[in-house]
Amino acid sequence: MIKMKQLTNNIMMIRPANFGFNEETAANNAFQSHEKVENKILLKDIAKQEFDNMVNILRSSGINVLVIEDTNMPEKPDAVFPNNWISFHENGVLITYPMFAENRRIERREEIIEKITEQFTITNRYSFEFYENDAEEPLFLEGTGSMIFDRAHGIVYACISQRTDATLIDKFNVLMGTQSCVFKAVDRNGLEIYHTNVMMALGEDFVVICLESIKDAESKKQLLKLFEKTGKEVIEITMTQMESFAGNMLEVKNKSNKRYLCMSQTAYDALKQDQIDKLSARTHLLPIPIPNIEKFGGGSVRCMMAEIFLPEK
Repeated sequence: MIKMKQLTNNIMMIRPANFGFNEETAANNAFQSHEKVENKILLKDIAKQEFDNMVNILRSSGINVLVIEDTNMPEKPDAVFPNNWISFHENGVLITYPMFAENRRIERREEIIEKITEQFTITNRYSFEFYENDAEEPLFLEGTGSMIFDRAHGIVYACISQRTDATLIDKFNVLMGTQSCVFKAVDRNGLEIYHTNVMMALGEDFVVICLESIKDAESKKQLLKLFEKTGKEVIEITMTQMESFAGNMLEVKNKSNKRYLCMSQTAYDALKQDQIDKLSARTHLLPIPIPNIEKFGGGSVRCMMAEIFLPEK
């Protein structure tokens, strides 16, 4: 397999038109706050401000951000989290994914893909979304929410849940020539963790992971063995830190190849000094304040960033 790069400096982000609390995703996302939203219009505006500020922080660090405006209608409360429905790969492949929440399926807009093709080359496109339409047994695989890619070593890490189906991961492996390491992870109440990217983040030479959430000793052993084999320093986070989105980080690079680990301010504030020191020895930490997006959306900085590895035109 051709060795792929782990980090990109091209990111796609969707500027939200109607951000809000999504009842459908709340069914199995324990990270969403159920606190009543007093003023929905105000929340939409605050989300736009947080989004614009995040884009400014990324761009001022030399990271290339392609911003695409969400359409006003139909309303898409989670449009700000595009990483769940699309992924872009170095070999020119674009993949779209089946989504658990019906009202998130409308996020897969053709005009977004057209915008991408203006700047990047797509040689192959694959659609997994027809699996969500099976009346008897719909299957879901929510992009880089469900799968953490070690692109350099061709490994897919995934915790199995209602939104992350093992048979679809097998199909992904066949398509992309990858191998997978799947496991089960639970929150402090014993409920399945809905997305792998809230309990684990993979950098170029490190992994941030909540091992406490993986109860099976054999799975844990297998993971640690793979991390060692692929040269990843393990930086363990606690369940409490995971609940503050400390697992929802993304390492990128800027145009000068300087590495940045993007995370929310909430996630950064949850880290202990020794964790900050270990991470800072390898990469530059970039905390970004998005308190309302992560509170009511149940996703953090990583979920807002869709990495573009496609060849540039």
